[in-house]
Amino acid sequence: MRPSYEQAFEILKKYNKEDFHIRHAEVVSGVMRYFAKEYDPENEEFWAVVGLLHDIDFELYPEEHCVKAVDILKENDIDEDIIHGVISHAYGICEGANTAPEHIMEKILFATDELTGLIGAVAIMRPSKSVSDLELKSVKKKFKTPKFAAGCSRDTIRQGAENLGWELDELMQRTIDAMKSLTDKMDI
Repeated sequence: MRPSYEQAFEILKKYNKEDFHIRHAEVVSGVMRYFAKEYDPENEEFWAVVGLLHDIDFELYPEEHCVKAVDILKENDIDEDIIHGVISHAYGICEGANTAPEHIMEKILFATDELTGLIGAVAIMRPSKSVSDLELKSVKKKFKTPKFAAGCSRDTIRQGAENLGWELDELMQRTIDAMKSLTDKMDI
């Protein structure tokens, strides 16, 4: 099944209870929808669903992230192309995550997942507590500070930019722009 966004959100909530994880899923989903408008406009909903479900197993099984996702998604009768997109975002990062991102959607998810966390952390340090007035230079400065948002892998972000053939600054700016597009829908 290729669930609608609403159906995918209900599945997400079955396995994720913490507001932080649900919010992260919504942000990543919105970023994916933003990029889909440029790269695959006929499949915006598909991109958004993959973004929404990308961490479906993380809250319950952090040590088996993207391994348990396969079982969870299959139990919910989710199509293989969604499963492939979900599990490929952890390629080379999580033990047992051996599915490489192949399509542009998967490469963008791989590149932006960690970066959305870093950008969100930079934003909440600002007086506005929002991405709406965030500039690239602020993100670059914090990116160079390893102790800031230490859980956001700089190596993964760099690898994501490389996989896309983008400069790191381009990936950061485009992800900032994607997150800015969400400010009217959510408080980021």
